Amino acid sequence: MDATYCKARVNHRVVSQAVVIATGVRADGWREVLGFAVGDSEDGAFWTAFLRSLKARGLGGVQLVISDAHTGLKQAISAVLIGAAWQRCRVHFLRNVLAQVPKGSAEMVAAAIRTIFAQPDATHVREQLGVIAGMLGRQSPKVETMLRDAAEDLLAFTGFPAAHWKRIWSTNPLERLNKEVKRRTDVVGVFPNPEALLRLAGAVLVEAHDEWKATDRRYLGETTMALLTAPAAPDGLATPELMTA
Repeated sequence: MDATYCKARVNHRVVSQAVVIATGVRADGWREVLGFAVGDSEDGAFWTAFLRSLKARGLGGVQLVISDAHTGLKQAISAVLIGAAWQRCRVHFLRNVLAQVPKGSAEMVAAAIRTIFAQPDATHVREQLGVIAGMLGRQSPKVETMLRDAAEDLLAFTGFPAAHWKRIWSTNPLERLNKEVKRRTDVVGVFPNPEALLRLAGAVLVEAHDEWKATDRRYLGETTMALLTAPAAPDGLATPELMTA
């Protein structure tokens, strides 16, 4: 899941509204647009309602949700998508870290953190995070604390096949969709209401969904997807789903 921000009139005021998009990878490796909504991305009640709407329409067996650390989202995932792990987007996390260091050190810090994700297996990934956290902590204890506190969420991808890692450790696969929504909404500027914004964003996403269906290339390989064992879902659905939000 991910969000892009647009302007709309709400109660006679122009405010920023988040267009939230959820895509998923089915058990057979094909990608789909699962749903979208317009609202406040920092509102936990919004995320809970959004996830419940996806589940009510048949979403089940979700194993991993990839997103930024929006307020209330992690709690909503735990409450609605029981049994699903959460992968904190590494790109958004890196931006958060770099905001805490001097500009002159940013390139070095970014390069050091990227080495965590360059390791060949889960064991070495976790070991490298510890090494980098300790190294950076000598200059910035706050960065070390951020890395250690986020470790489990930041490294959730290591519980999945290595062939999937580059596609599940960030929300980057959604960037193209976000940019297209933004390109189309920028033409309008300020929408008269959130419903108008929702209609235009929906048209863009329907086009993307149809484009994915028309392609003959799976997003994730069928063989590696078969390595995933579907968890027992409370609603009886057992199709593994990787969800990027």
